[in-house]
Amino acid sequence: MLRYFLNPKRLCWLLLMIGAPLHADVYKMVGRNGQVIFSDKPAGAGYQLVIKSNRPAPTAASPVAAPVSRPRGPSGEIILGNGPRSIPAQSPRVGARLERGPRQLQYAALVERAAEAHGLDPWLLDAVIQAESSYNPQAVSHKGAMGLMQLMPGTAERYGVRDPYDPEQNIFGGARYLRDLMGMFGSDVRLAVAAYNAGEGNVMKYGNQVPPFTETQGYVSKVLGFYRRTN
Repeated sequence: MLRYFLNPKRLCWLLLMIGAPLHADVYKMVGRNGQVIFSDKPAGAGYQLVIKSNRPAPTAASPVAAPVSRPRGPSGEIILGNGPRSIPAQSPRVGARLERGPRQLQYAALVERAAEAHGLDPWLLDAVIQAESSYNPQAVSHKGAMGLMQLMPGTAERYGVRDPYDPEQNIFGGARYLRDLMGMFGSDVRLAVAAYNAGEGNVMKYGNQVPPFTETQGYVSKVLGFYRRTN
């Protein structure tokens, strides 16, 4: 039985488990304290099926499935959302990476802390915040999303964000949600970002693809555009 509590020490094993070919269904449950548990053999109520496997386990006579492909940028670089990445000193993108607006600079240290705490690339977190609110901590959408990372009321409650207009609470809550989506979709940045916008249920509904919603497809392109500028 595979059962994982989503904490920093075990997150890497969860990503490996989900990123590899699956031979068992994967279920998810969110506890009262916001802790996320994944299991292939759920015990008790509260679990929700998030990934369904229809592949038989490989045998000596059957070939092993190819590794999961990752989304690539316009220059062929692999786009991943977890872990820090080093950039060569002579990279032409270094200058663009250092060009931050005043609001980005104001919250840069907070973004770094939240990303480190939850195993995310800080530049992915930065890209989501830019796309969501342009770093406006008082932003409110017509749907009721709030703050820097535009948390919906249900998401804020789920991740223990009592004041969504408090930058620290908002960014840490949004980072936890984004981290869970990265784990759920095997570190595929496109799908995690799409789920952040449209909900994980819609991504799964369309076969683990970016849903065919104009808003969501534009949002994914916008976030990845911001993210690639910092690669």
